[in-house]
Amino acid sequence: MKANSETYQLPIRKGKFVPQDRSSKQSSLPASFDYTSSHEFMERVRTGMPPLIICVACNGGIQGKEANEVIPETADEIAESAGAAYDAGAAMVHIHARDPEDLTRGAKNAEPWREVLRKVRERCPDLIINATTGGGPGMTMEERASSLEAGPEVASLNLAPDMSRFRLKERLAPLPNPRPAIDVDECIPFTYGLIHQFAALMKLHKVKPEMELYHPGCLWGVRYLIENDLVQKPYWIQTVMGYQTGSLPTVENVLHMLKDFPEDSLWLCSAIGPYQLPLTTLATLMGGHVRVGLEDNVYYSRGQKAVSNAQLVERTVRIAHELNRPVATRAQARAMLGLREKPTQYEAEESEAKGVATVAGSRTRL
Repeated sequence: MKANSETYQLPIRKGKFVPQDRSSKQSSLPASFDYTSSHEFMERVRTGMPPLIICVACNGGIQGKEANEVIPETADEIAESAGAAYDAGAAMVHIHARDPEDLTRGAKNAEPWREVLRKVRERCPDLIINATTGGGPGMTMEERASSLEAGPEVASLNLAPDMSRFRLKERLAPLPNPRPAIDVDECIPFTYGLIHQFAALMKLHKVKPEMELYHPGCLWGVRYLIENDLVQKPYWIQTVMGYQTGSLPTVENVLHMLKDFPEDSLWLCSAIGPYQLPLTTLATLMGGHVRVGLEDNVYYSRGQKAVSNAQLVERTVRIAHELNRPVATRAQARAMLGLREKPTQYEAEESEAKGVATVAGSRTRL
């Protein structure tokens, strides 16, 4: 790949993303490689890094408009916010559907999920749709798994117990579902058995797991899933930096986890709050892929709240261009991840006909 200013185009006016292709050839090297190998890094700097997959985590399942008024909560808001990020260059969206009866809580069954996925697909014809199975505070495992019944293309998969303690801000009228401030102190008890069941349900529905690494111990879960044929290459693995009881968000800790990645892995990097920008920039530089968005960080800069998910994606695209890194089109991202070339469609009639999906095709309880 030619490393010159003519290789890439910046996003054009009106926020529309234009893939930077021109006449230069993409590197023929595989998209996955040893991110900690000096020689492999140098080779890709010379010949061209793989296109950067940008995932936008648009809303999350914990805080809402009380934290930043632009966090999307309803199905229409999620679709519009995802659409603007799509126009800015995102190849994937990570979604937390909300309970229509109480927008401060996650969706408890598949019906809200089906509505959200259908509206996102209508707005974004080829965006990769990634659903949470992490959910939000106080949810049962069955409720967390309900997103899979709606048929996302990718879904998050936690690989270790998730312990956290925090205070949610007071939510005042005229916001819907006002409530006082809440102190949350909980542990989501992911076990090997639960991880197996979630992964088996994803395999049943042909959903690609996004394996979440909060600390190095989660790599035992990755190994378990591979040994039990519950995940397929290329492995899509996210380092989640700065989450409570996870690894501290430092360069050293990222590198330690990367050293133990299995072969044929693609690295997605996310980080919480002020650590999002430096660590996603690190991943862009190193050949990994990045997750940005209002779920992980409601600020654009110190003291300045982000005005949209698209704003965070646009900055990521600019940084990639400055680092001589191409930004993946949706088609390129699908090919790299081993997803179907044709995006999943979410017609209302088809969704209703699918009925209830359960763990490993049975009524097994999570």
